[in-house]
Amino acid sequence: MQVERAVKQAFVAACTCLALGGLGFRLAMSQLNVFLQKESVPLRSPIDELPSMLGGWKQVGKDQQLSDAVIEELGTKNYLDRAYVFQNDQTKGMLQVHVAYYTGMIDTVPHIPERCWGAAGLVMFGEPQERAPKLDQSSFNLKSGPLRPGTSLRYPQATVKELATRKDAIVNLPLGDMKMTVSIFQDPKNEGITYIGGYFFIANGTITPSALAVRNLSFKLTDRYAYYCKVQFSYRVREQPEIAITMFDQLASDLLQSLLPQLMRSLPDWPALESQSLPSAVSSS
Repeated sequence: MQVERAVKQAFVAACTCLALGGLGFRLAMSQLNVFLQKESVPLRSPIDELPSMLGGWKQVGKDQQLSDAVIEELGTKNYLDRAYVFQNDQTKGMLQVHVAYYTGMIDTVPHIPERCWGAAGLVMFGEPQERAPKLDQSSFNLKSGPLRPGTSLRYPQATVKELATRKDAIVNLPLGDMKMTVSIFQDPKNEGITYIGGYFFIANGTITPSALAVRNLSFKLTDRYAYYCKVQFSYRVREQPEIAITMFDQLASDLLQSLLPQLMRSLPDWPALESQSLPSAVSSS
């Protein structure tokens, strides 16, 4: 009986220590402003509400609706697959735009052309490369946006038209250099056609062209929330790769000039969420 009593006492003591230790750990994390469990944050408006007209670009055809099996593989129901044509003339350029949004405790591996297009029978031409679309910075406000907490980095801002009211609205753009990871492919059965896939990510208010870096950006310990958005352009043209990549650069730059501000109108306003992750906001919540 004494042995059983001693075992019970030891068990109770162990449970008490674990409970106190867990409570102490949570209190310590709270004091350090560390978030191990990331909260989801909804879109401000559905991605498929992006305008059908973006600068000189116009939607052609209907949005592609993915099957349930493909959506399960994609890992999100928040997506857009849409074709845009330049100056209403497919011979001047057409880009297939794919946008996918993820939030919360994200465990999905991004689907990228380097991994997926080869399975469709295409052969990569060379290695993936980083390309820098040229955006007209003079159309953005680089001086009045909010500062990222603890840094001297200021969020750029742009003005967009609200679809419902047609009134001007200011949106915060992501930090970071505008770069895309671009891969060139050819079809062994039709070598005269070049396929190009270029993508980047917006994760917790920052742009990155890297599928590896996106998880680090969206899972910073000091961020209360987590999201990332993948943006991919697909291009098909009957040209040699050296010419096709230059054409892609020009088309992607032109479309992004109008697409990026409109997309940020749909994505979470990250500077506002950052303010909610500050110690003063956390302690009062």
